[in-house]
Amino acid sequence: MDEGAKIGTVLRRGLRRRCPRCGEGPLFRRGIEFLARCPVCDLQYQRNNGDTWIFVIFTDRVPILIGIIAVYFGFRATGWTMAALFFTMMAVPLLATIRERQGLALALDYLSRLWFPDEPSAES
Repeated sequence: MDEGAKIGTVLRRGLRRRCPRCGEGPLFRRGIEFLARCPVCDLQYQRNNGDTWIFVIFTDRVPILIGIIAVYFGFRATGWTMAALFFTMMAVPLLATIRERQGLALALDYLSRLWFPDEPSAES
């Protein structure tokens, strides 16, 4: 299953906050705190602390791009209520989907490990 996992399946598992390999085990202990391993298939979610940063940044910044595009194409807050509404419209979806986006980042990291496995060290 590891090598033959379909991209869409792995990404959907991440969005559902489930293990990208088996789809059964949870990704989070509580809040946004990752478990170290899948309790079902024993997959180590993050081999090295910080390996998922590029994927976390990508899944965090792409939604913010929508607000940047709106401002670029002419959106202007004409008063404090419009500014507060714009901020709310940007912040609420970001906060509401943080676990799904982090699950997606872990799924992308898992795919990268499948596609680009670590080189065996010379010391081994």
